[in-house]
Amino acid sequence: MTVEAPVFEETPPQVEPARGPMDWARKNLFNNWYNSLLTLALAALVIWALAALLGGLLSADYEIIRANLRLFMIGEFPADQLWRPWAATYCFAVMFGVVGGSLAAGARDRANESGLPYVRTTLRQIVIRFWPILALIAVVLSFTTTVTPTLLTIGALVVGLGSYYLGRVLPRAVRRWTWLIAVVLIAASYISLAGFGGVGWQGWGGLQLNLFLTFAGILVAFPFGLLLALGRRSSLPVIRTISVGYIELVRGVPLITVLIAGAFAIGFIIPRDVRPGFVTRMLIAIIAFEAAYIAEVVRGGLQAVPRGQVEAAHAVGLAPWKTMRLIVLPQALRATIPAMVGQFISLFKDTTLVAVLGITELLEATFVVNSQTAYLGKGLFVVTLSFAALIFWVGCYTMSRESRRLERKLGVGER
Repeated sequence: MTVEAPVFEETPPQVEPARGPMDWARKNLFNNWYNSLLTLALAALVIWALAALLGGLLSADYEIIRANLRLFMIGEFPADQLWRPWAATYCFAVMFGVVGGSLAAGARDRANESGLPYVRTTLRQIVIRFWPILALIAVVLSFTTTVTPTLLTIGALVVGLGSYYLGRVLPRAVRRWTWLIAVVLIAASYISLAGFGGVGWQGWGGLQLNLFLTFAGILVAFPFGLLLALGRRSSLPVIRTISVGYIELVRGVPLITVLIAGAFAIGFIIPRDVRPGFVTRMLIAIIAFEAAYIAEVVRGGLQAVPRGQVEAAHAVGLAPWKTMRLIVLPQALRATIPAMVGQFISLFKDTTLVAVLGITELLEATFVVNSQTAYLGKGLFVVTLSFAALIFWVGCYTMSRESRRLERKLGVGER
């Protein structure tokens, strides 16, 4: 006797028709009478605030920014050596372009080897991705008095895009040395600023100094923080005690206290003939402070790695240091991306604290220009502080967007 298998009729999935903006607004904003009143009230408040803000921006006197733009951007850099910051800008444009193109080419090769589709990044997507920075560049260029900065900026953007596409076509053997190319270009940018009679970082100021303290602090503090996190989990009591003591001591002190201690205490510790400059002391203090916070962020990532993976690595014969390098750290650092970027954003804003020690960074420049005779007593603090706030917002928002993009690519928070 033959039994026929039952036949099930497949019901096609119900696809909800696409809704337009009016349907979305009717469903989410005007679905009942009190939501409609609340929507109208908030809309009126937003329109009033935007109108007041736009009116203030249009009627403000921006001559104070136009006359002191160089102080805001690069501090008191000598006027006869302004070619040096532009040379450093072009070096960084080449570096970011080549590194970005090499990373894109690596992703393309991995996708092709895995048989997965690869979507090439277009110029339109790059513009959408970095529109805050491009908008800020346009705002800054609107305050220039000659066409030269605009032409040089356009040239830097063209060089950066050309370097990006160059990085995409580099052979794989060359792309393995991309990190070396980046190091060489960073060194070239510093030499262009400080070498052969230039201006070292002791003479930098404005936004240039904020960026230097942020990126130098991140790059140097990260390995120290990683070592402190590993030391806190060490099985050796001496190393663990020293790591815990350092982390808890530094995290219990405000950054401003560490900066003041670095400005004056380092002078007593180091001999006079090798005593570093003021900016170097600030950088040392920032590195010491950030290393403790990075250590705690990394420690949280290390604790998020399941213990079973470590035991499995030991079962197959991996040495402890190989287990940490190949199994634990990649997963731990991947899980710490949101907290780590948040710490970097906080550092970018905290670099303004060096102003209390007389260093003219971007925020301090807003007060310096208002003390000039031509603008004294005119109440232009709103204009200068708004300009500084815009710059900091663009930097922080761009880092936040790139962090979320990296989280999506690495699948942070997903199993």
